[in-house]
Amino acid sequence: MTFFIERSLIINDTNHKYKVMKKLLLTIAILSSYVGYSQHGLDSEITDIESKVIEWRRDFHQNPELSNREFKTAEKIAAHLKSLGLEVQTGIAHTGVVGILKGKKKGKVLALRADIDALPVPERADLPFKSQAKGEFRGEEVPVMHACGHDTHIAILMGVAEILSKNKNKIKGTIKFIFQPAEEGAPPGEEGGAKLMVKEGVLENPKVDAIFGLHIGSSQPVNTIAYKSGGTMAAVNSFEINVKGKQTHGSMPWGGVDPIMASVKIIDGLQTLVSREMPLTNEAVVLSIGKISSGVRSNIIPESAQIIGTLRTLDVDMQSNIHKRMKEMVPAIAKAYRAEATISIDEGYPITYNDPKLTSQMLPSLKKAAGDDRVIEIKAITGAEDFSFFQQEVPGLYFFLGGMAPGTTQAFPHHTPDFFIDESGMLLGVKTFIQMSLDYLNN
Repeated sequence: MTFFIERSLIINDTNHKYKVMKKLLLTIAILSSYVGYSQHGLDSEITDIESKVIEWRRDFHQNPELSNREFKTAEKIAAHLKSLGLEVQTGIAHTGVVGILKGKKKGKVLALRADIDALPVPERADLPFKSQAKGEFRGEEVPVMHACGHDTHIAILMGVAEILSKNKNKIKGTIKFIFQPAEEGAPPGEEGGAKLMVKEGVLENPKVDAIFGLHIGSSQPVNTIAYKSGGTMAAVNSFEINVKGKQTHGSMPWGGVDPIMASVKIIDGLQTLVSREMPLTNEAVVLSIGKISSGVRSNIIPESAQIIGTLRTLDVDMQSNIHKRMKEMVPAIAKAYRAEATISIDEGYPITYNDPKLTSQMLPSLKKAAGDDRVIEIKAITGAEDFSFFQQEVPGLYFFLGGMAPGTTQAFPHHTPDFFIDESGMLLGVKTFIQMSLDYLNN
């Protein structure tokens, strides 16, 4: 942003041209220390597109849509891709959009992916483009917010598509721009996301050789890139437990079977599976309860209770073992308290696995884009990503882009009302995707 401000001063204030030009050169020097120079001669085009990328991001942020309901979002993306002369496919996995860009020479096929859905979260940040949107989630009207940064992902990939579409002569091969709906999970009873896109053939015709994806991070400093080879993000499974008791008056609990008491003991027992049965020195396991519901008033012991939670694992064998133990433990604990309980565990997302060979191959590209000292190798993260379904089919690399402003002392987590992204880090996302794409296809 500073670059544009200083440049406008040179144009409008000729009496102080020398002084302002000096400031401009200093600004460029600072910018170059944050963002490395590429070997493809596109730096000025990348810098010039920043204002567009920010404008797109703000529009998507102000008009978010929930999973499998990203109708207007998809329309805007498709219109942009068509304006660039790309071959555009719509309606993939309900609302997904794909743009195909063919280079001047034949070669490999690379996919770049951005997720496009928002979350049922109210926005508290006081922004001029703050979301006031509403949507429907599980039969209820809810506020909607891009509380995970997918709006930045869309805008970054739109910027990448615009620049590369004007530089086909630099592309040896084909690039598929995949704008994916429902990364946060399809509504109950629906299919969606990366899994459905794969099922509907998004990696075919032409067949994709590799895929890259990114995620912006609110607690990672701007103009940095983080990565990990191998298992990078956890597999995730949601589970639902239904406990059946026997209703009675709250003054006479012995006259019934308390499903709330049984639920409390079940929750307590599940945590011991993590702390006492998982070899946590091998890989992390996280089990969290997100919702428990039961009853209608203080003096009635209810008939039933429901527990909903999430499980994160980074090892396939540990995942299988804890699933087995959960299915054994839940009904057994309920029975000990004279109740009955069933548990269902969904298929979830697999481990996000960065192909080691591809990661090693592309690491120099990450460093060219950001600078050697701004590319950080990290440990695995217990968050999850359905980008993993693409990686099950073709080699993939998923990395993290910094979105925390310099001097920030408190960065709010993703999926919260106060989530905030500093837009100055988005330009590095554009540059990195372009650098990686051209290096991969041309080498």
